Amino acid sequence: MNTFKVSVQETSNNTIVKFEVNQIITNHQSYEFNNIDEAKSSPLAQQLFYLPFVKKVYISWNFIAVERYNIVEWSDVQDEVAEQIEAYLNDGGSVMEASEIKKKTPVTIYAESTPNPAVIKFVANKKLVTSLFEFTSIDEAKQSPLATELFHFPFVKSVFIDENYVSITKFDVADWQDITMELREFIRNYIENGKDIVTVDAQQTLKQAETQKDAHYESLDDTSKEIVNILEEYVKPAVASDGGNIQFISYDPDSKKVSVMLQGACSGCPSSTYTLKSGIENMLKEMLKDKVDMVEAING
Repeated sequence: MNTFKVSVQETSNNTIVKFEVNQIITNHQSYEFNNIDEAKSSPLAQQLFYLPFVKKVYISWNFIAVERYNIVEWSDVQDEVAEQIEAYLNDGGSVMEASEIKKKTPVTIYAESTPNPAVIKFVANKKLVTSLFEFTSIDEAKQSPLATELFHFPFVKSVFIDENYVSITKFDVADWQDITMELREFIRNYIENGKDIVTVDAQQTLKQAETQKDAHYESLDDTSKEIVNILEEYVKPAVASDGGNIQFISYDPDSKKVSVMLQGACSGCPSSTYTLKSGIENMLKEMLKDKVDMVEAING
């Protein structure tokens, strides 16, 4: 059995703190409670309302957000609340009553074309994962029940999942006009039934990878750090809107060459070379002056 871990995350509202759990706790459904009477369907929320400073409780996916009354400051009590939630969950305490968990939540999915004609982006009206995952075969997809089931469709070549969407790359054997509706309905029903998108192990592996990524960033030279920051701020949001991702691989100060990895819809996209040369390469040349001469891409 996996142990629950709870961490404290501040928000832009100083009266609200998020207590983030390392596992999914609501099957992608969200609940808001304004008092202990409203929280009858949530034993966890009821426990929290016994704390005199708790004004409102919001439970969603892998976190519990709590709004406080002004009788205390979060800095004085947040660690204790995190410990209480963690102990409650590890003692087998229920987040929601079983009857509530089984209820279906309406889900909307729409299909969106991408610059890559082999890829379509299926966008949900709710958050699916906290970070990106890419699977290029059913063997790689062991940590994603959704991706595993999608690979049972013979025309699915690869699956890319990020935030609130699933990008699917197809084999040439099928036309989008023949399969888009089928995939859209499958994904909608899958999410609506509260099935896991990725496993708990996948989330924990991802957290470890993020920690390693942070450590790797700190070991980079100053120019490489500048490149990473430019890609994160200016390039990634645009690439994500097309159903893909870009990752910094390396920078060679002698040849002034930057290597990046393209994932999702960007991988193998006919327009990716143009995007690299006219967009990313020119941007890095302009912003970093004579430090960058060229950008090369590795398809993920």
